[in-house]
Amino acid sequence: MRERLKGFSRLISIEHAREILRGKITHRIVDVEEVDLIAAAGRVCGEDIRAPTDFPAYDRSAVDGYAVVAEDTFGASPTNPVELRLVHRIELGADPSSLPEIRRGEAAEIPTGGPIPRGANAVVPLEHTRRINGRLEVYEQVRPLQNISRRGEDYRSGEIVLRRGWLIKPWHIAALASLGFKSLRVVRRPRVAILSSGGELVEPGEKLAPGKVYNCTKPMIWSMLAFYGAEPIDLGIVPDDVDVISERVSDGLAISDAVIVTGGTSVGERDLVPEAISRIGEIVVHGLAIRPGKPMGFAIASGKPVFMLSGFPVAALIGLQELVIPALEHMLGCRFDPPPRISGRLTRRVASPPGIRTYVRVRVFRGADGEVLIEPLRVTGSGILSTLTRGNGLLVISEELEGLDEGSEVEVILLSPIFEGGEP
Repeated sequence: MRERLKGFSRLISIEHAREILRGKITHRIVDVEEVDLIAAAGRVCGEDIRAPTDFPAYDRSAVDGYAVVAEDTFGASPTNPVELRLVHRIELGADPSSLPEIRRGEAAEIPTGGPIPRGANAVVPLEHTRRINGRLEVYEQVRPLQNISRRGEDYRSGEIVLRRGWLIKPWHIAALASLGFKSLRVVRRPRVAILSSGGELVEPGEKLAPGKVYNCTKPMIWSMLAFYGAEPIDLGIVPDDVDVISERVSDGLAISDAVIVTGGTSVGERDLVPEAISRIGEIVVHGLAIRPGKPMGFAIASGKPVFMLSGFPVAALIGLQELVIPALEHMLGCRFDPPPRISGRLTRRVASPPGIRTYVRVRVFRGADGEVLIEPLRVTGSGILSTLTRGNGLLVISEELEGLDEGSEVEVILLSPIFEGGEP
C-alpha cells in the first residue's frame, strides 16, 4: 500500500511524461466506420483516399473571356488590337466532345469553368477585349495554355487526396465532393470514461448541502473531450473508498479507450486514487514538475491509459492539454490543430520556482496604442475558474526560468480572441 503524507519523491518533466506515455500505450483506435461526407469534418480519416478520376476531368477556362488560338493574339495591344470572328458561346456543363472546333481567326465566348473547345489553346480575359458587331477586338496577347486549367491539374487518377490519420477539414470535404465522394470511412471516435472522486462533490442542479461543492471539473473535461471529437462516458461520482474507486475504474476500462479520474491524486490521507488504480494497472508517472498540477500522473492498464487529474478545474485543464489530448492523438494516429499563439508585452513581473514549469492564466488585450499586452491574473490557485473566464490566454514559464520581468516580450497560448480596448 502506498505511504501517504510523505510528499513526492520525484517530479517528472511534462515532456518526459509524454514520452513515457507514448511508449507505454499499446492500445490503438483502429476501428473505422462509414459516414456521410457532410458529417466527416473534424473526424480522423480512416484510410488513404485516392482520386477515382482526373480532376478537372477536362481542360477548362480559369477566367471569363474568350477561347482563342493563342498565336492569333501575338502582338495585340491597346493601340494595335487583333480582330477575331465570334463563332460560338460555350455554356457551363456543356459536353466538351460536342463543341465545335475553333480555327485560326476565330473566338468563342467562355465562362469560368467552361470546357475548352478543340482547336483553342488559350483564353483571353473579358476585360482585355471588346465586342463590335459580332467580331472581337483583343487588346492583349496570351500565351499557349494561358488562363486554362488543365485536365488533372488538381488531382490525377489514383493520386492520394487524403491520408489515413489526417484530421478532415471543410476544404477536404470540398475536394472529395468534387471527385464524387458521397461518404467516406473515418476512425471511430475515441471513448473516454470520466470518474469523479470525492465525497464532497454534488452534480450541478442538485441541492447543495453544507460542506458540499458542485462538480464543475467533470463538465469541463466532458466539453473539452467532445470538442476534440471524443465520446465522453460518465462513470459518476464515487466516495473516498479504495475498493469502490478501483471497481469503477475497471468498469470504465471495459467500455472505453481511456479513463480519467479526477480528485484524490495527491499524497494526503484521503488521496486514495493512486492506490486504487495500482490494483488494476501500473502507476507509471505520479508527480509532475508543473504548477498547477503537480499531483497528477497516469497509469497503464491493459495497454490503455488511466489519467489521474486534479479535481481542481484549472489544473485539470492543464492535464487535459498536456497529457490526455496527446494520448488521444497517439491512439488515433493523428495530430489535432495546435492552439493559436500570440506575442505581447508582460504588464508585471511573474515569479516561478526553479525546476518547475508554471502555467499562468493571463488576459491578452490591446493597449491604447494598439500594442498587445499580457496581464497575469494569478499564479497560484488551481481551482480559480474566474481566471479562465476573465482571461483569454495561458503563459507557460519554462523550468529554466525563475520568472519573467515586467516588460518582457512573451508568447502565450491564446484560448479565445484578444480583448480590444482592454476590456473582456
